[in-house]
Amino acid sequence: MISFALIVFREALEVALILGVLVAATKGVQNRASWIWAGVGLGLFGSAVVALSTERIARAVEGFGQEVFNAAVLLTAAVLITSTLIWMKRHSRELCARLREIGGEVSCGRRHHSVLALAVALSVLREGSEVVLLGHGMLAGGTMFIDVLLGSALGLGLGLLVGAGIYYGLLKAATRHIFSVTSFLLVLLSAGMVQQAVGFLSAADIVPSGIYPLWDTSWILSERSYLGQTLHVLIGYTARPSLMQIVSYVLTVLLVVVLLRRFAPSSSKPAMPKMSRPVTA
Repeated sequence: MISFALIVFREALEVALILGVLVAATKGVQNRASWIWAGVGLGLFGSAVVALSTERIARAVEGFGQEVFNAAVLLTAAVLITSTLIWMKRHSRELCARLREIGGEVSCGRRHHSVLALAVALSVLREGSEVVLLGHGMLAGGTMFIDVLLGSALGLGLGLLVGAGIYYGLLKAATRHIFSVTSFLLVLLSAGMVQQAVGFLSAADIVPSGIYPLWDTSWILSERSYLGQTLHVLIGYTARPSLMQIVSYVLTVLLVVVLLRRFAPSSSKPAMPKMSRPVTA
């Protein structure tokens, strides 16, 4: 039970951290809870479907089904999170106004809500499918169903508890700093997802890894530790990264920063015409 609880905790922690950042980043968006829960439900349903179809997916891509699937989900989630980040940048003034004014309403387009739901669904889909597969494997290996069930509940509860701590920690920031803090985290989150996707594609011999490992910091901070797992999700920490992973991480950060500057609303205001004083004789 404890071993499966640790597995579920790791997967739930990744989802909870991502949800915590996304929920804190979209504070003030109307009806966000319904869309987020819709994304969670869709991700759970999709993870069960994918878990039952993994063997077929693996045969379709010559035995590297899980790696290719994980890479595709990570890249898609990174694109969706980046688009959400750009939307936040363009509408930050309206969202900040809603945080300052009780009962104020912000007109939010349906496109943003759907992107948020898809980002949540993809995050839940990836981790949920892995949990279902591991659970089936443990049951096939002789583990009792009650142990798997209790381990799932324990791991899920601990993961959600840590994610809630991240969420409320972000909300303690001053209103004017919420968007800058969460935007910074989302940029690193997207870059980390791209880096992980490159790692999966390199494992499947689809993308060259270059120099591997470029360095090894596992003796300082192991990815198996709780801190290492948290940093792995939030900023893409990898103890033994390849050259291609580092290049993809840096390029993603630069690309997102350029896009944010490109789509940022203009802060300049049109100059008011000067009123000429009447000439008196």
